[in-house]
Amino acid sequence: MKNRMVKQKRLWVGILAVALAVLLVLTACAPPATPLLEEGKIVEIGSLCGLTGGAAGPTQFYLQGMLDYVRYFNEEKGIPGVTIKLVWIDVAAQVPRFISGYYGLAGRGVPFIHGEEARALEGLRLRLETDQIAFIGSGMTGALIYPPGWVFSTWALQAEEASAVFDYFMENWKEERPPRLQFAMIDIPWGWEILEGTKYAESIGFEVLPAEPCPYVVIDAIPQLLRIREREADLVYVQHIVPGAGPILRDAERLGLQDVMQFAGSKEAMGEVLIATAPAGVEGFLSARSLPWFDETEIPGIRTMVDMQQRYRGKVERRAEYMHGWACGAIMCEAIKGALEEVAYENLDGAAVKKALERMDFDLDGMARFTYGPEDRRGTRDYAVYQVQGGKIVPASDWREVPILVP
Repeated sequence: MKNRMVKQKRLWVGILAVALAVLLVLTACAPPATPLLEEGKIVEIGSLCGLTGGAAGPTQFYLQGMLDYVRYFNEEKGIPGVTIKLVWIDVAAQVPRFISGYYGLAGRGVPFIHGEEARALEGLRLRLETDQIAFIGSGMTGALIYPPGWVFSTWALQAEEASAVFDYFMENWKEERPPRLQFAMIDIPWGWEILEGTKYAESIGFEVLPAEPCPYVVIDAIPQLLRIREREADLVYVQHIVPGAGPILRDAERLGLQDVMQFAGSKEAMGEVLIATAPAGVEGFLSARSLPWFDETEIPGIRTMVDMQQRYRGKVERRAEYMHGWACGAIMCEAIKGALEEVAYENLDGAAVKKALERMDFDLDGMARFTYGPEDRRGTRDYAVYQVQGGKIVPASDWREVPILVP
């Protein structure tokens, strides 16, 4: 019995000796530890993004744009002694995961968060004030930014954006009868927000038809399109993102509707992926854009964005979502910079960021000018109508300021 215990003890000593030797080898091969704040102080900003789920494709490019701008800002512009770090959480376009992710970022002390889940944010709107956290997103609704609080929109709201298309269409309408306008929108608050443009459309001469809600992920849009054909719509405005707009236009192409009615839609729908999905159906497609397109490299901001994407990623993905993420990242970095011009690093919080946003007047190197105020939560209201012509996205109108429709 004693001999067995001695043997077991020797065995365990041998195992521990081997484990210690392996640990020493691994430690010797590992790079030296770098203190987190060795090169300066860190300011974290957050993003709650749906990297999986129905909107995963577009959102992945959006996050890439944000990450690339933050890197560009730190390397080329920067704040002396401070590095901005973007912390992101995949919420998969699910309300519970969004809420959980929000509390995770709030627990880290993040003063500024980006996200696109309006359904969840409506429930957290008052919580932002309690937690003193500023929030920004492209998919905001009137209910989120009015009365003015802690939520900011990167752009004008969806109905306001669409008004540029309505004006352009009416300016080119040749018949004496009122044109018929059809909304086909994604069945979420961001989609239904487009109906806020009904009164404006009617005021300039449109007859607005009953709306056609569409699922988040469109598999078959034939039933909706058959009703739209029966109503004899003249302008069909698709308030959707690329994964939904593509199948809608592909089915419109199958029905030959592109020859009898004009299709248009949100800037989130416009892109080269849409063209590839429905090459014939998308020809002539109209969209109001708040940013120039990739080909307009004579604009310094476009040139910089293209060059940085090539440098950081080895290729240029001509995705509108990437541009939107680049712009959102720019706003967030400028807000942090503005806040730190007023308060010390140790006192930086969401309240300081909110005040910095409310006095922001920021030109993104000619791409767009973003301005906010104590009563203004829309970053930019300057839009131009773009159109798909010969498989290319080209300007179709001059730039104009869209009206405030909501509230």
